[in-house]
Amino acid sequence: MKTFSLALILMIGCCYGTMAQMKLPPVDKSPMDMSYYPNGYPVLKIQDKITEPLVARVIYSRPQMNGRTIFGELLEYGKVWRLGANEATEIEFFQPVKIGNTRIKKGRYTMYCVPFADKWTIILNRETDTWGSFKYDEAKDVVRTDVAVQKQTEIMEAFVMAFDKTPTGAVLVIAWDNLRVALPITF
Repeated sequence: MKTFSLALILMIGCCYGTMAQMKLPPVDKSPMDMSYYPNGYPVLKIQDKITEPLVARVIYSRPQMNGRTIFGELLEYGKVWRLGANEATEIEFFQPVKIGNTRIKKGRYTMYCVPFADKWTIILNRETDTWGSFKYDEAKDVVRTDVAVQKQTEIMEAFVMAFDKTPTGAVLVIAWDNLRVALPITF
């Protein structure tokens, strides 16, 4: 019994020593953010003010411009982009939806984008929990759809994604720098 107690004390001591030496990662320059449809769903839920069911949630990291030229330089036209920074952006649907003419099942998907000067090709892909677009596999695409690029007068220093209600569902608005696109989602 003494041997077991001594071994247990040594093991606990080693764990505490390891934890005391563990270095936490620095704060990320591109913080992770989340948007819901309906907007503000978690707050509405705790306030008992939900008027429509939860449809979608997007989780993404928010890169900053930091004086850089974004489109055509930092993000090369015609190349697959993770649609944010760090981990690839993920969208989760809590019910079946349609994007274009494609039915999308309830579930989680990674979002990618191929930016061009006049349009972006938005991609939903079955592979999740990945970093960047380094392991992007076109064979796992669920849908690809083109959305028109719109110029805006307001400059967005930080990349942003948010849902906006429409008569047939919602659009996922994606904006950065002086550009924005809107991905229609029907439900």
